[in-house]
Amino acid sequence: MEKAKSFKDLVVWQKAHQLVLEVYKLTGTFSDSERFGLISQMRRAAVSLAANIAEGFAKIGKRDKINFYNIAQGSLGELNYYLILSKDLGYCENNRKILQFSEEVGKMLNSLINSIAKS
Repeated sequence: MEKAKSFKDLVVWQKAHQLVLEVYKLTGTFSDSERFGLISQMRRAAVSLAANIAEGFAKIGKRDKINFYNIAQGSLGELNYYLILSKDLGYCENNRKILQFSEEVGKMLNSLINSIAKS
């Protein structure tokens, strides 16, 4: 396997970016009254996920890389809660697909962290 030259080469970042786009689509259907509430929080968490993967890639030290990928995991956890909340509030009927997508990103991120920790 060829070594990634850019964060854009990381499949986990590609999936995280797709998740950001899905979150923007989903929140675009929410009530305008949530513009500065749940919509903003969900979008920020999703963007933070992908941005921290990109920033972690740019770090040279193993410890720094893992730290940024751990922050990305935190953002993913935050996003997962917002997805559950948005369903419970009735803003989306079925967010199972996006939650599964989120779970996939989480597994990939865990694998990336574990591979760096072992290297």
